[in-house]
Amino acid sequence: MAIKRLINRGLWVVGIGSREGNVGDCHIYSTQIELNNIHTVSIYLNAKNQEGYYDYIIRLNPKRVIFNPGSENVNLETLLIKNKIFFERACTLVLLNLNQY
Repeated sequence: MAIKRLINRGLWVVGIGSREGNVGDCHIYSTQIELNNIHTVSIYLNAKNQEGYYDYIIRLNPKRVIFNPGSENVNLETLLIKNKIFFERACTLVLLNLNQY
């Protein structure tokens, strides 16, 4: 749902997950592909499943990371602070609905 709403707002979206697939016209990659100029990483994985993505997220160096409900992770938050990457605990869908994304 978040991918569809982001695309409907005209935003560029790349999906990364445990399996390849598609959400509409957006391809979901199962590998940590190289990306540049990333504004936001919106996380839906629980803390345990995020561990394999720590270095990747830091390497992406996004302007912000959103921890959606159930994805809060103090360990990753600490790494983000050390790397001067802004994060917030919020819901991407709510932010979009309130025009605060």
